[in-house]
Amino acid sequence: MSPAILLSFLIGYFLLLIVIAFATSKKSSDNSTFFVANRNSRWYLVAFGMIGTALSGVTFISVPGEVGSPAGNQFQYFQFVLGNAVGFIIIATVLLPLYYRMRLTSIYGYIEQRLGHYSYKTAASIFLISRTIGSAFRLYLVVIVLQRFIFDSYGVPFWATVLISLLLIWSYTFKGGLKTIIITDTLQTFFLVFSVFLTLYFICSSLGLNIPQAVETVKNSSYSKVFFFDDFLTNGFHFGKAFIGGLFVTIAMTGLDQDLMQKNLSMKTIGEAQKNMFTFTGIFVVLNIFFLSVGALLYIFANQNGIDIPLDHVTGKPRTDFLFPEIALNHLSTIPAIVFMLGLTAATFATTDSALTALTTSFCVDFLGMHKGTDNNSAASVRKRHGVHISFSLLMFVVIIFFNAFNDESVVKGIFKVASYTYGPLLGLYSFGLFVKGRGLRDKLVPFICMLSPALCYYLNEHSATLLGGYTFSVELILVNGLITFTGLLIISRKTDLQTRF
Repeated sequence: MSPAILLSFLIGYFLLLIVIAFATSKKSSDNSTFFVANRNSRWYLVAFGMIGTALSGVTFISVPGEVGSPAGNQFQYFQFVLGNAVGFIIIATVLLPLYYRMRLTSIYGYIEQRLGHYSYKTAASIFLISRTIGSAFRLYLVVIVLQRFIFDSYGVPFWATVLISLLLIWSYTFKGGLKTIIITDTLQTFFLVFSVFLTLYFICSSLGLNIPQAVETVKNSSYSKVFFFDDFLTNGFHFGKAFIGGLFVTIAMTGLDQDLMQKNLSMKTIGEAQKNMFTFTGIFVVLNIFFLSVGALLYIFANQNGIDIPLDHVTGKPRTDFLFPEIALNHLSTIPAIVFMLGLTAATFATTDSALTALTTSFCVDFLGMHKGTDNNSAASVRKRHGVHISFSLLMFVVIIFFNAFNDESVVKGIFKVASYTYGPLLGLYSFGLFVKGRGLRDKLVPFICMLSPALCYYLNEHSATLLGGYTFSVELILVNGLITFTGLLIISRKTDLQTRF
């Protein structure tokens, strides 16, 4: 596939997004529009657009690549997805009513009112760190594909590719914020879903299979095992570990994360927000089945055509993340290659643009207090918001460069490994606020507890085989992290006569 054709497509795609951005923000670009879209979003647009935000390029490339990895992952990721689905339902029925009742702009305002000032700043800081790292990982995945298949041909260095990508995202998000994101993410999710189905069609055609035959081929392949119940102690794929990890990762990374919750808070009523979450959950589960099926078909295609897993340019090791782009861009025709690039670009940039908006919102609201006072929408306040937006773009640039120098595993593994450490304290903070009554915290000690917990989890993870009779952790480590934080908060709490209304 010609790099010039792919580059032309990429330029045209972003020109379309920029046109949409200016069309949606020409009437108003104040902070209320940027933060919560004036609380006037349509639930069905948000539900559909959230698919692109939640899936990202990680699901598009890394999940299919993991199906045939040397570790024998197969369809085990679907166990994690089932946990995700239950987590989304809990978010819709427990957390969303709380957020709407309090009319929050930043969801960490709950922690401020329930636990105190230092707890509030700690929760917001955890989000800023977690989301910056997670979103940088997701953007990194698409950037290395763009670098490998487009910009290497022109001698453009990796750092410049990262910077160009972030500048393009900034160009269509800096003005309209969430109002623009809801529209662009709806469009990008359409491109994502459209490309998934077209990709399945093109791969099936290349294998000489119709849809019923493809279903049977995947079902009868060595890649289709879903449930793993053997060897609970050492098997990271065990159903219990994957399901529990998926459940609590979802509650933390979605329900306690400003990014996806910001979209829910942009609707008029709690009823619309819950309809959004339930609809989103159903689509999310179905699409992950398709992504796993794409993975099985990719490996079947690779085996039939003698295609090896591509090597990473930096580490020289096989990199399953590269199998999908390798086949789509070098072993199929021009149209499938463009369809693949469309889906990858839509998936990844729908995640990153949303994250930059949420990071900007959280910092402006939680640390600069822009939701308070009468000058919230003044010209000076808007300029300050623009500065914050640029700063987070630059911070994400630094994280991606760092990650590129040290990463030697699939991005999906990296994201959930980091999430187990960074989001765990949020689980502990919110659990304490929701379930512990009649006790107040020594608020100034909360930051130390939230730093100590991940450190203990890291030690426990590194020595679990020795300390726990051979047990090894997977994504369920996030639950342990939350429990350690919760226990630490109990230790530094004391009885109080004050009654909370939350």
